[in-house]
Amino acid sequence: MKFFLILFCFLGSVNIFAQDKTQDSIARKEITAIKTSKAPKIDGILDDEVWQNVPLAKNFVQLEPENGKAESPDFRTEVKILYDDTGIYIGATLYDPDPKKIGKELTERDNIGFDDYFNVLINGYNDKQQSLEFMIMPSGVQFDAKLTNNTGEDKNWSAVWYSATKINENGWSVEMKIPFSELRFPKKDIQKWGINFVRLIRRSKIKSTWNFVDNKKGSFLLYDGVLNGIKNINTPVRLSFLPYFSTYLNNYDGTNTTRVNGGLDVKYGINDAFTLDTTLIPDFGQTTFDNTILNLGPFEQQFTENRAFFTEGTELFSKGDLFYSRRVGDYPSRDPNLGTNEVLVGSIQKVKLLNATKISGRTNKGLGVGFFNAITEKSQVEIRDTVTGNIRKETLEPLANYNVTVLDQRFNGNSSVSLINTNVTRAGDFRDANATALLFDLTDKKNKYNVFGGLKGSYVKDNTKTFGTDLNAGVGKISGKNRYSLGFESISKNYNIDDLGYTGETNFINYNGNYSYTLLRPSKNFNKITVNANVNYARRLDTDLFKILSIYSNFSFLDKKFRNLGGGLLLTPKGENDLFEPRTFGKYLFIPAYVNPWIWYNSDTRKKFNYYFSVDYYAYQQKGRTKINNQLDLSYRISDHLSLEYIASYNISNREQGYVGKQNSNIYIGTRNRNTVTNELTSKYTINNKMSLNFSLRHYYTEVNYKNFGILQDDGRVSEVNNYTSDNQTYNTWNIDLRYSWWFAPGSQITLLYQNAAENYLNYSKVNFKNNFSNLFNEPMNNTVSLKVTYFIDYNSVRNWLK
Repeated sequence: MKFFLILFCFLGSVNIFAQDKTQDSIARKEITAIKTSKAPKIDGILDDEVWQNVPLAKNFVQLEPENGKAESPDFRTEVKILYDDTGIYIGATLYDPDPKKIGKELTERDNIGFDDYFNVLINGYNDKQQSLEFMIMPSGVQFDAKLTNNTGEDKNWSAVWYSATKINENGWSVEMKIPFSELRFPKKDIQKWGINFVRLIRRSKIKSTWNFVDNKKGSFLLYDGVLNGIKNINTPVRLSFLPYFSTYLNNYDGTNTTRVNGGLDVKYGINDAFTLDTTLIPDFGQTTFDNTILNLGPFEQQFTENRAFFTEGTELFSKGDLFYSRRVGDYPSRDPNLGTNEVLVGSIQKVKLLNATKISGRTNKGLGVGFFNAITEKSQVEIRDTVTGNIRKETLEPLANYNVTVLDQRFNGNSSVSLINTNVTRAGDFRDANATALLFDLTDKKNKYNVFGGLKGSYVKDNTKTFGTDLNAGVGKISGKNRYSLGFESISKNYNIDDLGYTGETNFINYNGNYSYTLLRPSKNFNKITVNANVNYARRLDTDLFKILSIYSNFSFLDKKFRNLGGGLLLTPKGENDLFEPRTFGKYLFIPAYVNPWIWYNSDTRKKFNYYFSVDYYAYQQKGRTKINNQLDLSYRISDHLSLEYIASYNISNREQGYVGKQNSNIYIGTRNRNTVTNELTSKYTINNKMSLNFSLRHYYTEVNYKNFGILQDDGRVSEVNNYTSDNQTYNTWNIDLRYSWWFAPGSQITLLYQNAAENYLNYSKVNFKNNFSNLFNEPMNNTVSLKVTYFIDYNSVRNWLK
């Protein structure tokens, strides 16, 4: 009952928000685009006649570090805008009294190194909801992204546009052409767009915007200026094709295999707001390696999505955290049913993705619509009877269909209501699943207070039918130096979204309170200060049981030399009852109270040599039980072409306790020491702004040494026994990626990749350094060389060429 009372209070406050009609006056500068009959040459030099007598956007204002301060006359920025029937042209002059100090590190596309930059944000619907970013560095490297209120920056979105830069005696200059086919705007005779420009001077870290952005409150997008003058344009057909060809040569354990693939991605603008993306016979063989670990916990390891189709333009599909795209094309949903004397022929492979389609966009009234569909093929394994030699086939995954549907209505700048549904349908008697969420996120007209919440439900049909819920709500102050929030989340025991999402912990209710202080303008000694305090209190729902009380605070100080120091303290004064480590519903493992201080430091990132280190220490109220996590990150920018980075982490956990097995009704818990070392080395050599060479190496090592074993008792404690044993463990993974990339034409790329991988698992530990590597490299290694060519074909360019 108290849950609904809290929710009623939160929802009641929505009426207060709705009645507040006072809108803070946000000044909006205006700039007019001039139509041209002759396109300027995109060479970074604004000497074309068409640039003469074009209105200027100027008088930029600092966003960071001194929010609201006028730009220095010595570093003034001036922007001009033209357009024709194919797109808009942007010319910018960025003055700098010392051009030799301009940051111009070469990087791969969509990466920002030690660079100055000029960024254009365009909102074709002028609704302060979503902008498209087009950023250019002095080196000529492009970066583009979608920027959306609440969901942030989607750096995986990519467009095809044209740009050039030139460093001169006065600073540097920019020319861009952004085709209308890459923008989203309503079909009207007279356009009125939201627009803003951002400039970063890397060596001083001064970031300025054309239209002032107040960092005390509200989203960045609420502060757009206005672009006028664009009218009577014919919206082009938004249709493009990205065919690919790839070939692979693989060597594993002395056996060579080859394969050749081909496929096609299609992007089509259904109308001015919505875009269809589809991939036919996709090939994801050149994705980077996963950072695999030895996972001893009760939940599966989550991996980052590296497949471009699933990372680009997915901000709508991330709503509600119901969609974990790695489920599509993952391992089969069933394990093989092996009888007596039966063994697998070969190994279980991931399910093959046949095709996938996305439709997404947002109307001029703020309604975002997203639809995702994917189909995976039937997956079978061969099983051999070791006595008779007979081989049979078993289906582990039938033909399966994955769907995600999202409706997201935005209004009043920062407010939204969303409906999300995901479902998986598998042929035959295999498992089906459905999940639905209704979410709200409401901000008052002054962008001072926020109310949020939602209700999620899951339905799974397997051998039985189960239904679960996830309810959450909260309220907070989101503006000014002092901010705070209160909220709760309640997840039932049967909540399960694992078919197309990631469930994690269930069967608890958690109450949370947060307070934060931020220094918004520099003081005498610091550019920025942030302090947070947080309290969490959680209980098990079925049946009621204390779960955890945690109290923690953290801080971060950025000084005048841009050195960053941070740290914090976490307390669990009553310990924790871990509901999932026993792997049995109703059981729990008691974790003693602990104190967890941590500290970190990051040196001045403007310098060629940069370092970061952190120390994270846990002291438990249990003799001999400690944990410490250390990390060191060293990076060196050798030149504007070449950089190196080395990351090392060393984690020690003494006398931790974890599940090791179950016999009859007894759950056995092992007390163990665990040491983990990870070394990562990356090197980037960028030949020019279209060609680069990247090297990545990762070695992960962990060893587990069991000290004793015990039986889990009903009160969560462990009683030691001598009649149970479990092997110690040593696990290694080794990965190398060496990648050459050449963007030989807009939107088109050639990638040559060499990958080397090995892993080993030993049922013993205490292996010395030399023998450990000897064991690892004696394992069969996987060596792959692949070549992939993608070529961007724009329908409009082909049509014009054929005329």
